[in-house]
Amino acid sequence: MALTSFIEVDPSSHFPIQNLPFGVFKPEPASPARPGVAIGDYVLDLSAIAAAGLFNGPILSNSDCFHQPNLNKFLALGRPAWKEARATLQKLLSSTEPTLRDNESLKQKSLIPLSKVEMLVPMAIGDYTDFFSSMHHAKNCGTMFRGPQNAIQPNWFHLPIAYHGRASSIVISGTDIIRPRGQGAPSGTSPPYFGPSLKLDFELEMAAVVGPGNELGKPVDVNEAADHIFGLVLMNDWSARDIQAWEYIPLGPFLGKSFGTTVSPWIVTLEALEPFSCAAPKQDPHPLPYLAEKISKNYDITLEVQIKPAGEKDSSVVTKSNFNHLYWTVTQQLAHHTINGCNLRPGDLLGTGTISGPEPESYGCLLELTWNGQKQLSLNGVTRKFLEDGDEVIITGFSKGNGYNVGFGTCSGKILPPR
Repeated sequence: MALTSFIEVDPSSHFPIQNLPFGVFKPEPASPARPGVAIGDYVLDLSAIAAAGLFNGPILSNSDCFHQPNLNKFLALGRPAWKEARATLQKLLSSTEPTLRDNESLKQKSLIPLSKVEMLVPMAIGDYTDFFSSMHHAKNCGTMFRGPQNAIQPNWFHLPIAYHGRASSIVISGTDIIRPRGQGAPSGTSPPYFGPSLKLDFELEMAAVVGPGNELGKPVDVNEAADHIFGLVLMNDWSARDIQAWEYIPLGPFLGKSFGTTVSPWIVTLEALEPFSCAAPKQDPHPLPYLAEKISKNYDITLEVQIKPAGEKDSSVVTKSNFNHLYWTVTQQLAHHTINGCNLRPGDLLGTGTISGPEPESYGCLLELTWNGQKQLSLNGVTRKFLEDGDEVIITGFSKGNGYNVGFGTCSGKILPPR
């Protein structure tokens, strides 16, 4: 019999009892931040559940991890604690368990409508790394800038390429993004352009949230890397393509990326995603031993991007992709990150890079969809090459179960004019 909750959950909801993603919220603007899980149209306040003594397993019974303003302490406890928390919460919220269901006072205290809370970035992010793990994205970008003969650099098939991003400008879904200013390539003998970016773009990404870290100098084995990943979020790594194109040689992205990165508020755990695991693409050439996984897997997560143009009522779907298009897995990304001895810490964020599929409708950014502005994108009669002020980008993602969805909610942001 399928697991059901005493809380009514619409079949189209992203947050059934099979999911139970973790986030951090404020019930009132002046309230302290606290951890919660999403269930249907509600958030369950984990600080209230902990205060009632209902986390009574061997790991969590004496922990104050749910009385913190972020999830970092919980993330650091590792998979045994995550499994214990999930089992406790699934039992408490199930339709057959009276402990919470029949306790009106605790229900009133601990279950708050999602529409009434303020969501926050759920962890303190010490470091943020962005990978480049979609072969289709790498091939399209390379073809655009270097031609089809040299589309993908030789190193790409041997290691997950990445750069170190800016953690301070990672914001929660719904936060406005101010159009960045910067330099662009000069025209002829003119000096470089300086002003607002003229090629502002979104990037459809997901990101892994690191749990327990590793000691400095001690790499993580690729076959144990999953124990260091708590779960995944949706991510939009906003990109100023003109700034990026002028600055990125020789050291890579800088101001073209660091002005803003948006994440969705709910971290969906690897446990919740396990029913949707699938084989990762065959890697040719075979990766070096430190990247060779006994079981190499991705997840079947349907991803969609909509743009709501400035002044318009309706949004248009511009991209339909899937997490399973990634060539390098999140576990390979984490193992590679640590192979030189680099220490990861709880709450670190590892972006996948743009997730593009093989078909034009699955391309994960405007750079690809408009082929660097060479063609127009039609949005219900409005055309775009890149984002304009007032445009809103909405990313959604979910895995389809038998009569339920395990979803991520939305990751959205609107472009504001430069200051």
